[in-house]
Amino acid sequence: MKNPAASIWNWADERLHLSAIFRATLTEYMVPRNLTLWHTLGSILIACFVIQVVTGMLLLVYYVPEVSKAFESVTFISNGVSFGWLVRRIHAMTSHLFVLAVFLHLLSTLFMRTYRKPREPQWLTGMILFGLVLTAALSGYLLPWSQLSYWATTVSTNSAGSIPGIGKELVLWLRGTDKVTQFTLGRFFALHTSIVPFTIFAMVGIHLLFLRQTGIAAPKAKSEAARAKVPFYPHMLTKELFSIFILLALLNVLVFYFPQLNFPADTLRPANPLETPAHIKPEWYFLANYQVLKSVPNEFLGIFLQMCVGVVLLLLPFLDRSREDDMRFHRLFLGVATLGVIGYVGMLIWGYLS
Repeated sequence: MKNPAASIWNWADERLHLSAIFRATLTEYMVPRNLTLWHTLGSILIACFVIQVVTGMLLLVYYVPEVSKAFESVTFISNGVSFGWLVRRIHAMTSHLFVLAVFLHLLSTLFMRTYRKPREPQWLTGMILFGLVLTAALSGYLLPWSQLSYWATTVSTNSAGSIPGIGKELVLWLRGTDKVTQFTLGRFFALHTSIVPFTIFAMVGIHLLFLRQTGIAAPKAKSEAARAKVPFYPHMLTKELFSIFILLALLNVLVFYFPQLNFPADTLRPANPLETPAHIKPEWYFLANYQVLKSVPNEFLGIFLQMCVGVVLLLLPFLDRSREDDMRFHRLFLGVATLGVIGYVGMLIWGYLS
């Protein structure tokens, strides 16, 4: 008697050539032997995205995107739906790990200087993904319609108003009206649940396509053995799975032992547009930007400086035309990049403590 599973596989394989796809992706795909766990951050990002999509779809079953019902529906998910509290915590905590992994992936590429020719397209698509992940985090923050999410969104969208000429129109475009209202919630809901996720999915596909064309940038190796290539399966796949296991373990610790990190007191109260909280602050990944705006005398100047940094980072592959063996420039670059990271972390801590 034939095995039903084998029959189904053979049927699908004859039509879709699945065996050839798996061979080309796993056993016949060669990667450098000396890749480290830093090279598995892409898999962690994909794992975070999958967790966000699955838990987000579960939350959509009960969530109501109306200002009069949003907070009530989120409260019902946490208290009235079986394991709703768990799904919501996983979704919220993974969003932080998602942003953290994007930061680390960006920094590892920056410090290894693997953005240079021929990997410019990978860097550009990676920077777009970075912006999309931050947009997903910002748009999702408003959806619970809590006191914290309402006022944090009010503060963050107010910043756009300081841009001369187009500031007011930009704020109006973001909110739908001059204040954060049902129109804003509707726009952010559409962004968070459809526009941004589908764009991320498409951009990840393009990013991986470029990666297959150019190959993974390996660390420099002196010996011939270290420069040798090995099949992706099992050598690299085991490292990828190990990193994902670490991610799930960390997520488990945060969800079950530190839930208060994501749910301070103002997240447990419905939004009240007539009561401004005493110390409203954005999430940690916007704290450095927030502190820059507070530290410079002119808000537009703060936005302009941050836009300049963003443009320089985006165009870095085209600005850095140094030779690979130019160690003098390499050390100078690492020094500047390190100072930049220290400055960013310093502003983040300052924003948290102020």
